[in-house]
Amino acid sequence: MPIDATEIETLIRQSFPEAKIIVQGDDGQHFAAEVIDESFRGKNRVQQQRAVNAAIREKLDSGELHALALTTKAPD
Repeated sequence: MPIDATEIETLIRQSFPEAKIIVQGDDGQHFAAEVIDESFRGKNRVQQQRAVNAAIREKLDSGELHALALTTKAPD
């Protein structure tokens, strides 16, 4: 069963409830997400993206989600 952008946003929001999250993509496998969260402050980009990947790890490992291009940052 293909995953959709809403499901990805829900998974990310479970780990980042206060984040601004925008997920785009509609082919069921390839998506792009922007996640802006205060918890990223003081962390480098790799640390930020690892935290988001941890939130969606099950879908990545199962192959249900093939690719997610991430943009992460702390709020301005």
